[in-house]
Amino acid sequence: MEQVLGQHLLQATQAMEQQVDAEIEKLDKFDEDDFEALRVQRMAMMKKMASQKQEWLAQGHGEYTEISNEKEFFDECKKSKKVVCHFYRDSTFRCKIVDKHLYILAPKHLETRFLKLNAEKAPFLVERLRIKVLPTICVAKDGKTTDYIVGFDDLGGKDDFSTEMLEWRLGNAQAITYSGDLLNPPTDDNEAKGSGRSILGYARPTQKKTIRDDGNSSSDDDY
Repeated sequence: MEQVLGQHLLQATQAMEQQVDAEIEKLDKFDEDDFEALRVQRMAMMKKMASQKQEWLAQGHGEYTEISNEKEFFDECKKSKKVVCHFYRDSTFRCKIVDKHLYILAPKHLETRFLKLNAEKAPFLVERLRIKVLPTICVAKDGKTTDYIVGFDDLGGKDDFSTEMLEWRLGNAQAITYSGDLLNPPTDDNEAKGSGRSILGYARPTQKKTIRDDGNSSSDDDY
């Protein structure tokens, strides 16, 4: 058995050495024209990224912006490929917790448009999106709603969740470009694991039509 393991280890090492040698040989064959072509390609990529950044900034990316009505919501979803919109109400104190985190995330993720909309000023949209609990964060991509974060259940079921936790959840929704581990949240959540519910999953209500605050629990109100 030791001989077999040793043989496999030797083969793996040799394979890695061959890959390294091939890369070195490839670089050795580069002449000035090749390096110049590589430099030009890199410069073109950097210019494209800079242009994209300026386009995002011109569209309001980098800021957490309040919009006033449903038309603005649809307009923003047409202009931006990725939109995160927080539906809130002034009297719901947990909405202010969401505000705090989204103000931090907006300038960090220029690729996404971050918005907030008073649910009481958008009855048609609230009805259309079947929003029943506040706060609710709606994710839209390419003009279509693709995910919802309802209350705080997906964020650990507590008010003092971290900005990193919300960033991770938005990463799982593909609402932002997330550089961390999508399979594991940035903080432990033993309570959520013990409850038997997936931290990513929840059953969206489908019966009653009224919007309710998130109550004293995360999002366990009777709708």
